[in-house]
Amino acid sequence: MSTTFETASEIRPFRVEMPGAAIADLEQRIAATRRPSRELVGDRSQGVQLATIQELARYWSTDYDWRACEARLNALPQFMTEIDGVDVHFIHVKAPHPGALPLIMTHGWPGSVIELLETVGPLTDPVAHGGRVQDAFDLVLPSLPGYGFSGEPTELGWDPARVGRAWAELMRRLGYTRYVAQGGDVGSSVTDAMGRQAPEGLVGIHLNLLLSALGGASPTPTEAPQERAAAGAISTFNTSGSGYFLEQATRPQTIGYALLDSPVALAAWMLDHDTDSYQKISRAFVDGQPAGNLTRDRIVDNITLYWLTGTGASAAREYWETGQATAQAAGQAPPEVSVPVGFTTFPGEIFAAPRSWVQAAYPTLSYYNEVDKGGHFAAWEEPELFAAEIRAAFRPLREGAAAS
Repeated sequence: MSTTFETASEIRPFRVEMPGAAIADLEQRIAATRRPSRELVGDRSQGVQLATIQELARYWSTDYDWRACEARLNALPQFMTEIDGVDVHFIHVKAPHPGALPLIMTHGWPGSVIELLETVGPLTDPVAHGGRVQDAFDLVLPSLPGYGFSGEPTELGWDPARVGRAWAELMRRLGYTRYVAQGGDVGSSVTDAMGRQAPEGLVGIHLNLLLSALGGASPTPTEAPQERAAAGAISTFNTSGSGYFLEQATRPQTIGYALLDSPVALAAWMLDHDTDSYQKISRAFVDGQPAGNLTRDRIVDNITLYWLTGTGASAAREYWETGQATAQAAGQAPPEVSVPVGFTTFPGEIFAAPRSWVQAAYPTLSYYNEVDKGGHFAAWEEPELFAAEIRAAFRPLREGAAAS
């Protein structure tokens, strides 16, 4: 496995220009889909419900316009650079205010940079969104290797730690000597790794998923109601909601054949995530009632990105890489996170992480807050609230720098 970065550090402008033939092929494949019969239960316990997929496919093939998504992406400054043998795509939006704090945010699965787009305005131009000029960020949104427009790794070893090192190199190339990092889902693994690696210039991190607890490292719950509720939610997820996780962590190639061959299979696989998000997405299609920014267009934007870039299998392999790295590190205590850690608990997350658990995982916890809405895709669903949390979490770091 390569552990050194390429000497070439060229940063190239990038635009999205998908061929019309690829879009026509997508429409033909949706029309030719063979679907299973209706589930035999009245809930999602057998998986993604037929009514949800039928309405999603109908909307996708008749009402959806990929070119509008393409235009949204191309309205933002996008770039490509090769790091450690892989082309990394990223969006880089600078604040219109001096003294902005650089922030690198990492998406997750089954997300992409699409899930972070609505946060660009609130984070880079807070004054226009009810914030203070002092809260502005220069924003870097990379696509994970094997996801979206980034290149697909051709060798083993691209676990979250390696991605974290690549992100540190990206920030160095952009000339940032003092910055912060944020992540949820897979992005929380990458951001956690960066906090433990403590690359030069990283001064703080923020997370919105406590992955260590999902991996079995949560403290034994006490009589505290929040701890008991969190433990119960994790048990439910592990027994009835983690099928996608197990398949991608053990056999990503197997599911990859369906994800690359059938757009409807890809959509169903991506929808079958946590219960809260699934129910919100289902209501957006079946009832026409989106939750926040989880609208039909934005949901299909994300699925179409996976389809047109052919990254269903390569994205799934990230879970396998994480599993391999975890197995190899079994019994070894990871380095401590030495930088300040911010954490926000959103009520619709797979489990609502109690402060006591977060504090135990991150002794350098400097900010913790529980908000009243939002779920697993918090930045996507509630971008204004999410941005407000990021501002609050990192505000002390700005003030500390100003004081020094």
